[in-house]
Amino acid sequence: MVYPIPPEIERVLVTQEQIEQRVAELAQQINQDYASVERLYIIGILKGAFIFLADLTRHLTIPHAVDFMALSSYGKTTVSGAVRIIMDVREPLEGQHVLIVEDIVDSGHTLNYLTHLINNRKPASLRTCVLVRKQRNGIDVTIDYLGFTIPDVWVVGYGLDYADRFRTLPYVAELKREVYSAK
Repeated sequence: MVYPIPPEIERVLVTQEQIEQRVAELAQQINQDYASVERLYIIGILKGAFIFLADLTRHLTIPHAVDFMALSSYGKTTVSGAVRIIMDVREPLEGQHVLIVEDIVDSGHTLNYLTHLINNRKPASLRTCVLVRKQRNGIDVTIDYLGFTIPDVWVVGYGLDYADRFRTLPYVAELKREVYSAK
């Protein structure tokens, strides 16, 4: 199916086909890396990671449980700020093998905050899986499973949004500057 490209989109950076192939590859690697664990506890970060998480977990063959956290670092602006927890996981993480699934690493502040928070809960192991990382200076955070490295532009699609729009596009695309700079 060919999806129309909205007029607010500058260009498609990662196609639907590229995403599908890379998600399958990431899942295969996760299956191998966690083949010997009893259960992998996967934490999807809302709202952005829900599509990526759903597609990724459908490819997993290892025993796993899915939970969610909701964090806020942007509010309704384009400037990154303080991170706060809006919704936490339902289970204790101590002794569990945990995989954080995140949509994007931009400045690195959110993932840095989250990994420190979860490490303080004493998991057996902690790894991260990120769909896209921007090419920019920021906090150096460890990403164990990375989908794509993209330019430092505002991106939407495949879970990523701008002001709650464009989240369900099946690709990752650059948003035209005039859309977000006019606000």
